[in-house]
Amino acid sequence: MREFAYERSTSAQDAVERLAADPDAQFLGGGTNLVDLMKLGVARPGRLVDVTGLPATIEQNEDGALRIGAAVRNSDLAVDARIRRDHPALSEALLAGASGQLRNMATVGGNLLQRTRCLYFTDVSKPCNKREPGSGCPAREGIHRDLGILGTSEACVATHPSDMAVALAALDATVVVQGRSAQRRLPLSAFYRLPGDDPTRDTTLEHGDLITAVELPAPTELSRSSTYRKARDRASYAFAVGSVAAALVVADGVVTQVRLAFGAVAPMPWRARVAEQAILGGPATEHAFAAAMDLELSAAQPLPDNAFKVDLTRSLGVSTLARLAGIDEQGAQQ
Repeated sequence: MREFAYERSTSAQDAVERLAADPDAQFLGGGTNLVDLMKLGVARPGRLVDVTGLPATIEQNEDGALRIGAAVRNSDLAVDARIRRDHPALSEALLAGASGQLRNMATVGGNLLQRTRCLYFTDVSKPCNKREPGSGCPAREGIHRDLGILGTSEACVATHPSDMAVALAALDATVVVQGRSAQRRLPLSAFYRLPGDDPTRDTTLEHGDLITAVELPAPTELSRSSTYRKARDRASYAFAVGSVAAALVVADGVVTQVRLAFGAVAPMPWRARVAEQAILGGPATEHAFAAAMDLELSAAQPLPDNAFKVDLTRSLGVSTLARLAGIDEQGAQQ
């Protein structure tokens, strides 16, 4: 591992100024991803600015909206009574991620900034456009079973690994960012970016931008009727092969509200807006949900070894929505 300097910030503004003054510096949260990448030689910062001492509080507005500090640990957020009651998809996604030990270390801000687990990215002996622009993407012809089918490009087919971010996408969360001169708020859809010709950047953040909080809107019937499902190769401590965060409200058999996001299929949490539009106002049936999934996934561009993700995501989406609609395994309304 390359030698590096280590500093602890005393405030968000102090942290931003420290990073802005050194183009070779990075923020350090729980370190559950960054330190691994440093050991592998993928990340080589000359300076780490530790931001875990910044406020780690969950503040509630009068209307019930929540402001979650970026330094809040994933395990603390997962068991917060307000999250479990009003935004269950987020609690379930957090508890589906990693191990208990890792959740005790990982922070909300760091979770959003996880890098892809594509093995070509984490192996510095291999070419990778995300790590070394212009070096190529051997995953397209090589090992790509776990990689993306939506939003990918010729330059990169990597997936975003976070469970938490998928739930936040479905719950219409906003990321609060402190820059050098001002604070700004970004919807999750504007926080992440697709690779296009430049897969080196996963987000729209600039060097020195610090995530200070994540905001959840005031709870509604929709947010309280949300859930998260994850398919993985083993029962625990494994990244998703596919996942779905969904929220649904049905009245008299008709869908009146719906939110849907996919995980492990794209370079960012994939908000399934095409499917949402198709479902909204229609009958709450498995047939209607399946047709909507087909519309959303018609844009998929799978590679030979990850084509199964189309059917997997379709199945996860239909079964998750059916469960929220109260449809039992025989297709009957409960």
